[in-house]
Amino acid sequence: MTESALISKVWNFANVLRDDGVGYGDYLEQITYLLFLKMADEMSKPPYSKKMTFPRIKDTEGTELEDGELCDWETLSKKRGAELEAYYSQMLRSLGTEKGILGQIFTKSQNKIQDPAKLLRVIDMIGKEQWTMVGADIKGDIYEGLLEKNASDTKSGAGQYFTPRALIQAMVECLAPKPGKKIHDPSCGTGGFFLAAYDYIINHHSLDSDQKKFLKNSTFSGNEIVAGTRRLCLMNMFLHNIGEIDGETFISPNDALIADEGIRVDYVLANPPFGKKSSMTITNEEGEQEKQDLSYNRQDFWASTSNKQLNFLQHIRSLMKITGEAAVVLPDNVLFEGGAGETVRKELLKTTELHTILRLPTGIFYANGVKANVLFFDNKPASKEAWTKEVWIYDYRTNIHHTLKKGTMQLEDLRDFITLYNPSNRHKRKETFSESNPDGRWRKFSYEEIIARDKTNLDIFWLKDKSLADLDNLPDSDELALEILEDVEAALDGFRGIVGIINTSSN
Repeated sequence: MTESALISKVWNFANVLRDDGVGYGDYLEQITYLLFLKMADEMSKPPYSKKMTFPRIKDTEGTELEDGELCDWETLSKKRGAELEAYYSQMLRSLGTEKGILGQIFTKSQNKIQDPAKLLRVIDMIGKEQWTMVGADIKGDIYEGLLEKNASDTKSGAGQYFTPRALIQAMVECLAPKPGKKIHDPSCGTGGFFLAAYDYIINHHSLDSDQKKFLKNSTFSGNEIVAGTRRLCLMNMFLHNIGEIDGETFISPNDALIADEGIRVDYVLANPPFGKKSSMTITNEEGEQEKQDLSYNRQDFWASTSNKQLNFLQHIRSLMKITGEAAVVLPDNVLFEGGAGETVRKELLKTTELHTILRLPTGIFYANGVKANVLFFDNKPASKEAWTKEVWIYDYRTNIHHTLKKGTMQLEDLRDFITLYNPSNRHKRKETFSESNPDGRWRKFSYEEIIARDKTNLDIFWLKDKSLADLDNLPDSDELALEILEDVEAALDGFRGIVGIINTSSN
């Protein structure tokens, strides 16, 4: 079967099942389970002949049945009808209790295709291909396409785990990761940053055998607390030839913020989850559920706060080697919020070199109302003097209009920023802003200028919003409506936070 025919086949079946009420997310999960089993089966046979160990069917207590059937592809593919559905459901539960990558792939797994005939068609579709022979780029394209479809499906809520690919690629190009270095993402979602970094290293370096082995098995690590998302990340990476099918998982299920796990890396690439407050749901004495703000008591943090993004920023700095580099997507409140926010910004400017901020446009994330930036900073050894001497800001927000349906942001839209960032030598940069060119988007500010600002506010802009002065320059009505919606949702989010604080203080 040709590559395009294979992609088309997988996609067409997604649409058939969608008509049956099986969403992209559920289809994606079933594809993940079945692809893993089929590829494990292929790897156990020549020429690979890997020793693959699968358990026998387990009872409801998680105990293997001595005479139970094996939980593998060969057994599954022979089943039909009601027996197939019953066996498949029991097999998923059994595999979910295993250790290592096998258990991580099948954690909390469930059969979402209730029609045995349709389940059999999916099994047959996967069974007819030799997936280990299909190129990693083709397998990756199929899988990433499904991930993106799932992210755009607003009902699934998966968009919060999906960062626009153009933005990921731009961040990776600016960091320009080198082979033999460790890359970490403490909120890795479906693994977008890992894959972009992998592609960049492959395409920009001629790797020897040791470097290839390191890239495959030792370069990447991360955290993802949502079991379903972690599963998709592991499979996404495996299909892109990262990691071993019978190896240990490099994605931790632990909350990254709880403690310093001792990991120190060369690069951190991250887009921490949206939502300002860290909280946990508890049941009070009246039996009612309520949320409590969650502050992390970390001795290595500069400030204790329930602001999730400020905590992630502090945690990311703690992950970095002395020579470590980071590129992190963070919302506007991190740049201007007082209290803990001011403390964190001052310490970041002192202890690291915060050299670049990219102001992002609205309308590029699946979560509405998000106004975000990318902070680029390098870790440094202890010093009495502040390491940040100047901060370069690129304003790609003012007078920029993107939506998810029309005028989506492409890598070429960020090409000007990447060029001005100058990854090959960022110490040789030239401003495009000047008195003679007040519309220049690239401008630097000295450490002294920033420290003198109220609360060390980094939310700096200088370009005039043309739509305010020129009615003919207004965006299209649908874009305008989306911007208004995003502003309203952002305001509502702010009000919810205030209500939460009031309720907490009154209790």
